[in-house]
Amino acid sequence: MDMAAWVEQSRHAIDQWISQDMSADPGQGVVEEAMRYSLLSGGKRLRPQLVLASGEYLGLARERLRPAALAVEYLHTYSLIHDDLPAMDNDDLRRGRPTLHKAFGEANAILAGDALLTAAFEKMTELLGEGFPAPGVVMATRRLAVSSGREGLVRGQAQDLAAERRVIELSALRAIHEKKTGELMAAALAIPALLMGDEASAEVLSRFGVRFGLAFQIVDDILNVVGDSRQLGKATGSDAELEKATYPRLLGLERTHALLQEQRLQALECGLEPGRAELLQGLLQWATDRRW
Repeated sequence: MDMAAWVEQSRHAIDQWISQDMSADPGQGVVEEAMRYSLLSGGKRLRPQLVLASGEYLGLARERLRPAALAVEYLHTYSLIHDDLPAMDNDDLRRGRPTLHKAFGEANAILAGDALLTAAFEKMTELLGEGFPAPGVVMATRRLAVSSGREGLVRGQAQDLAAERRVIELSALRAIHEKKTGELMAAALAIPALLMGDEASAEVLSRFGVRFGLAFQIVDDILNVVGDSRQLGKATGSDAELEKATYPRLLGLERTHALLQEQRLQALECGLEPGRAELLQGLLQWATDRRW
């Protein structure tokens, strides 16, 4: 499989879906403008790509998963907007542009994030129009809510903030990133299976997603130390300035690289069916070999 071609083609499709969805929005206020600024400023689109890759693993047509892919990207973008706020990580740069609160003010950034969060669940209801049964849509929507709420992403972010300027155990750091990063990736992968009512596949895909998320976060931590801010589209060295709990700070770079390899192996041993897992395995390799 030509992984680079799949990544580029799927990213292009997702970008088109976002542009079409945003242009169809009749709203003309500052909140809508701020939403578009964040959504249309580029980005990896990895989380909606996980939705699409999971759909291919399960034999689902890509277009049927369009609302779910948009929902996951909207929710992820909301989390970035809020993560960048002065009360959180206080970042100046995101996706190579000024962060939303720098461009539109803090209040509008909060409101745009709120609007994207709620828009995500509005998009999930559109899955009923794609022929998925109502129980499957409810299960998938609930999974997205739980993974992004107080038992998932929000709890991970709260724990991450609480760990600043402290030395914590490796197990505690792993728990933070399972919530903050892994849970949303696990939900992205599980959603297509839940829509089909295939709970066994949803469980396998979820396990893969959590480990995928941990490996991805380890790479993020490494790149914050040794990466190029021009390639990353955001500042480097910020973790050290905030004394954030990270793998390099806790283990050093050499042991962090070893842990990355361990996490990748664990992800590949989660029970995916070998005959149809090539795309998911390739996406893991691509996402953890990155320099961006």
